[in-house]
Amino acid sequence: MLRSLQVKNYVLIDSLDIEFPAGLVIITGQTGAGKSILLGAISLSLGAKADASMVGDSADNCVVEAVFDMAANPEAEELLEEAGLEKPEDNLLTIRRVLSKSGRSRSFINDEPVQVGILSRLSKYLIDIHSQNETAILSDAKFQLSLLDYYAGNGELLDQSSELFSKLRAEEKELTDLRQRLDNIDREKEFNETAYRKLVEANLSDGEMEELEDELKLLSNAEDIKSGLRHIQDLFSPEEGTPITSALKESQRLLDKVSSYIPNASKLSERMESARLELDDILAEVDDMESRVDVSESRLEAVEERIALIHSLLKRHDCSTEAELIAERDRLAGLVLDSDSLEVRVSDLEKAIAKDTKALDKICQSLHAARLSALDDFALSVHSTLTSLELPDSKFKVELSDAPLSASGKDKVAFLFSATGGALADVAKCASGGERSRIMLSLKAMMAKFTAMPAMIFDEIDTGVSGSAADSMGSVICDMGKDMQVFAITHLPQVAAKGDAHYLVSKENINGRGVTTIHRITGQDRIMEIARMLSGSSITPQAIENAKALLESSAL
Repeated sequence: MLRSLQVKNYVLIDSLDIEFPAGLVIITGQTGAGKSILLGAISLSLGAKADASMVGDSADNCVVEAVFDMAANPEAEELLEEAGLEKPEDNLLTIRRVLSKSGRSRSFINDEPVQVGILSRLSKYLIDIHSQNETAILSDAKFQLSLLDYYAGNGELLDQSSELFSKLRAEEKELTDLRQRLDNIDREKEFNETAYRKLVEANLSDGEMEELEDELKLLSNAEDIKSGLRHIQDLFSPEEGTPITSALKESQRLLDKVSSYIPNASKLSERMESARLELDDILAEVDDMESRVDVSESRLEAVEERIALIHSLLKRHDCSTEAELIAERDRLAGLVLDSDSLEVRVSDLEKAIAKDTKALDKICQSLHAARLSALDDFALSVHSTLTSLELPDSKFKVELSDAPLSASGKDKVAFLFSATGGALADVAKCASGGERSRIMLSLKAMMAKFTAMPAMIFDEIDTGVSGSAADSMGSVICDMGKDMQVFAITHLPQVAAKGDAHYLVSKENINGRGVTTIHRITGQDRIMEIARMLSGSSITPQAIENAKALLESSAL
């Protein structure tokens, strides 16, 4: 049940801090006072869509905090555990939503930040809100089927069906994608295999092109290089005259001799020796270079062919480096070699789909059987309430027919109705506004019995109803309030008089702007509010007496 509500800076509500009791809670007020604003604040706390217009004009943000008593609510406890939140020891669940002027909101459960989606999922285990326009969903096939399933207790079967249906659709999508991939591979198989084979035969290595181009330069200029190196050798060791190193060695010997007379000559001798050794080393390297330079036309041709091959592969596969070609080779390998594994996966998926389809068909059969079994009792339960709501000649029937496979099985439901006992027709097409209100209340009363919903809000469900029928609706709502917390936002005094607690929503002019407030009324204040509802703005003595009579009869 909803224990309390705190609101700050929400639309026309500056500040509100109010507690609610168990049983039937009545909320009344003149048109435009802000009853719908109060309902909007509760909806916001439970994950409804938020926008910046909800923040009061003079504030930077608005805050809505609702406290629920979640005693004996295992579904809510399970969802909290799934979200990583602990069940509060006192069973009080505090939900807070903070909305800024930018339109961004933050959500909290017992001061722990949570995603707003958690609030939406949690709300269906805490409170059911019937808005003014909800009678329109009477024609919604999904809504009708869900009500029958609530009555039949098909929750577990529906969970199994939904889970298996989602799994089956995922498997079917994967199978379609794999078959498309295999078709593409088959169409391009010959091309891919040829391209892959050529890349494998090329035996590519990263950086090879740079090495080949360096070798090509060497081979293309081999004769000039070899001639130059031989000329260097000739210069070091001319056919006529003394070789350079021999001249240096002789010079060193003479310097050593002179050093007996000129001590500094020994240093020159050492330098001469160093120069001779360096030149010997240089000459040895030149000799080695010359011997390794290969003037080979066949090797030059082989290198040119290799470079041409790599260039053609780069162009063919739109690559710029050997590394990219190697990656393309590996990709083609996946296409060429993975088709076998894809075919295995296709076979596995076909078997899984056949198995899951069979299992889902079995669940659908169980759902259908459970729905068929519950049809008559469901219709009888609704009709019984309709009779108490002064539709004694009415008929209500539920028809079950085949439908395409969905997460909820292979059935569709139609609610058929007649207010006079005549030919039955679709409830959305034959029922008046007041009749739809009474049908919806009958369905909600049935839901309250079979869903164990801890709280329910009716936002003018009595629209289009008056007189003794309104009194009967009040009695039905009052009976619901014996087993659960029920909020009834109403304009009917017959309904308002039934409440265990009565709250008045009003609008006051504060500093030139309308501000919505709500407070609990008792005693004479409650009498005067019901009298206003009976007679309008001009409250007559007769209206006051009628209000007292309504309250006294409701107390009996």
